[in-house]
Amino acid sequence: MISARIRRMTGGHWLLMFGLILLSWSMLYLMALPPDLRDAGRIYGADLLAGLCVVTPDAAGFARIALMWALMSAAMMAPTALPALATYDELAHAGGTRLGVLLAGYLAVWLGFSVLAAAVQMALFRADLISAFGDSRSSWLSAALLLLAGGYQFSALKEACLAKCRAPLTFFMQHWDEGAWRNGLRLGVLCLGCCGALMALAFVGGVMNLAFMGLATVIMVIEKLPGLGRWLTRPLGAVLLAAGGFVALSAGI
Repeated sequence: MISARIRRMTGGHWLLMFGLILLSWSMLYLMALPPDLRDAGRIYGADLLAGLCVVTPDAAGFARIALMWALMSAAMMAPTALPALATYDELAHAGGTRLGVLLAGYLAVWLGFSVLAAAVQMALFRADLISAFGDSRSSWLSAALLLLAGGYQFSALKEACLAKCRAPLTFFMQHWDEGAWRNGLRLGVLCLGCCGALMALAFVGGVMNLAFMGLATVIMVIEKLPGLGRWLTRPLGAVLLAAGGFVALSAGI
């Protein structure tokens, strides 16, 4: 059913949305630091990075960090919402306008998340818990984030949010009278409930690590599928808990 809806994404509004996703990934690629610059930054310090105007908390400032998180959210989360967006488009029968409003509400939630994540990144950097690249410099921070994300995979809140994301038709029918904007906000909050803890692992894998972002996107897309996703959530939680335990044990030793 979902695959059939996705195959019907051929209208101009869908091409525009796919263009938005592609643009977000392209901008993230351009903003990401290549390995040689990362190595140079570690050798010569943050002053070199500041001179290159890269995205770092000390050089670029809060606004650029928030923009980077907003691009990450759009690039990573919009693909996870494709089944829900396709369902809404099929129900609305109103072209791209209402779908655009729904998507705007959805992304508004993630924009709020991006501002919060940028503030957290700045605070962690000033506390010397993460590097200028946004990845953890503390084994205890890494362990805490992994354990938190792993434990959340088994929580009732995670399961409740996933249940609604995996059944978008039921979700939209329950709240249809609220309109596209409020449905978009609701969908964004549910998606945040599904994926927020996994997104926080960017501080472990590296905020501008494209490999991490790509892998996390694939995992979150699969997790929201009604069939295959049910086989991923708890095993993923077990892997994250084991990784967190290993990092904590290593730090203690």
